[in-house]
Amino acid sequence: MINTFLNVLSDIVLLIGLFFVFLGMLGLLRLPDAYNRLHATAKIGTLGAFGVMLSIVLRTGFSPLGVKAIAVGLFLLLTAPIAAHMITRAAHRHGVGLCKESVVDEYGKACKLSKK
Repeated sequence: MINTFLNVLSDIVLLIGLFFVFLGMLGLLRLPDAYNRLHATAKIGTLGAFGVMLSIVLRTGFSPLGVKAIAVGLFLLLTAPIAAHMITRAAHRHGVGLCKESVVDEYGKACKLSKK
């Protein structure tokens, strides 16, 4: 009974993770500039991959594969947002422009104030 419940829960978490991966990939194709695309890909790394890793843990338990999935999931959860932030910051400093529909550049204002 408990195995059936864990398998169903694992399938649900896997579908949620795959849904976020799908939305992130759709955002990568549809969004207009590098900053928006990086935002979408950061969601793939955090929510999507973490959902898949959590599904593996629910399915296998604390086996060697489950422990590896926990380690990979935590690593992605901690590093993907930081990596996306650093790539975005480097792109902004190298002059990659915003799309024409963008109306506010708060980071640009902060960078100009810190350079003075």
